[in-house]
Amino acid sequence: MKIAYITEFDVKNKVRSSWRKNQLGHWGCCYYIAKYLEDENTTLHYLGPLLQNNTLIPKLKRRLYNWFTNKLYHFWAEPIFTKDYARQIEDKLSNINVDVVLCPDINFVSYLKCDRPIVIWVDSAYVGYLNFYPDYTKLCRESINHLIKMDKLAFKKCQAIIFSSEWAASTAIQTYQIAPAKVKVVPFGANIECNRTVDDIKSIVEAKPSSKCNLLFIGSNWERKGGDVALAVTKILNSMGLDTQLTVVGCKPTIDEPLPKFLKVIGALDTFTSAGLNKINQLFAESHFLILPSKADCTPHVLAEANSFGVPCLTTNVGGIPTMIRDRLNGKTFALDASNSEYCDYISSIITNYSEYKRLALSSFNEYQIRLNWFVACQEVKKILVDMIL
Repeated sequence: MKIAYITEFDVKNKVRSSWRKNQLGHWGCCYYIAKYLEDENTTLHYLGPLLQNNTLIPKLKRRLYNWFTNKLYHFWAEPIFTKDYARQIEDKLSNINVDVVLCPDINFVSYLKCDRPIVIWVDSAYVGYLNFYPDYTKLCRESINHLIKMDKLAFKKCQAIIFSSEWAASTAIQTYQIAPAKVKVVPFGANIECNRTVDDIKSIVEAKPSSKCNLLFIGSNWERKGGDVALAVTKILNSMGLDTQLTVVGCKPTIDEPLPKFLKVIGALDTFTSAGLNKINQLFAESHFLILPSKADCTPHVLAEANSFGVPCLTTNVGGIPTMIRDRLNGKTFALDASNSEYCDYISSIITNYSEYKRLALSSFNEYQIRLNWFVACQEVKKILVDMIL
């Protein structure tokens, strides 16, 4: 099977760029999809990088919207961009012979004219982001219309639409009346390498202290990822007599007080460097739980990454997270309006019954092995593609 794989950037280039600095998670997702799709029976033709042309007028419009309306305007959603991307892709496709076109973005295929089957694999339709993510709140009507049009055009062109969660799939089906048979759900994997075995996880768990609790918070947005809840929970646990430390990676806590002694703040880590990878591996290995009380999220890769170390996840029942985290198997999801004491009661009950923690840790690793890794995910997607083109 020959696949044309569309990305805006050169997915084979690990050298840090300004684009990767801002969207490292998506770059990692595209990288691992390519890595685990390609094998002796599957060839990928890379159709990236793509050039971002005609930016002057849309970027000027963004400033005008911000100055005069206080509304957000997404210049990259302008049809002038998506149509130009389509022309670039069409030129590249004209020089190769492939069976199917695969893209981990919606906007690159919305205006694409192609005589081969098109498939997208994304975490949500754009409509799912509206009034959910901060960058998609207070959008101007023009950008909203552009995003919805891209959704509609892309979904009409695609022979199969793969989402990373049931939430994203049901949102798209209900909003755009897509035939359910056209929609598939395949969760994303972890954006770090893992060669750990069950014995490795047992050793990692045994090395952790059973008399204290290490919580790990990883996210680029303190507010959206629920950093305030993570901090409040840590405070309460310490007041209850459970020695608890919270380590924050990827952002700076927004708090109106000096950093407490139990809070350790680490900057952003690039796991595509040896130093960054070694540090994140150390933090996962030392942590009892990943705590991510997100207010809005699709399918965060960090949940799978934590599970790859046997670290259970404490998170929220929002967006696509319930597809990844299953209660009592690889963590627990809490309601958005759950009290801080609900988190504390659960954490305390698991830590004080350490045999239950060990069971949950091994079960978390098992969920990673059977569902939440890129090898398994890409095998499922390859089957979808093969069945479609036969």
